[in-house]
Amino acid sequence: MASRVLFNSQLTNTIKRAGVRFQSTSAAGAEFTAQREAVKVHAGPAAETWKKISIFVCIPALLAVSVNAYNLAVAHEEHLAHHPPQHVKYPYINIRTKDFFWGKESLFFNPKLNFSAQE
Repeated sequence: MASRVLFNSQLTNTIKRAGVRFQSTSAAGAEFTAQREAVKVHAGPAAETWKKISIFVCIPALLAVSVNAYNLAVAHEEHLAHHPPQHVKYPYINIRTKDFFWGKESLFFNPKLNFSAQE
């Protein structure tokens, strides 16, 4: 019981001191505030430069890369439609001693991209 009272009084004293420190206006606090304002003024032009780079360079570059990736994917799909990949059934591929509880194929099986184990 005494330890609880001691802990609570220490905790309340700490909170009170933190509040006083937060609201203090000493000379060191004014110096700190002036230094922070100087940093903000100094960082302003650099922040504007990076904002302009992000808007006028990065976004158009991302759009160009996205269009290129889409065109490559469409060309690849057309190529696969004309020339389907040939599958060689090696004896060491898709060895299953027991089926999965949802079927014969793995959880990540995609019939458009993967070859079936039953073929």
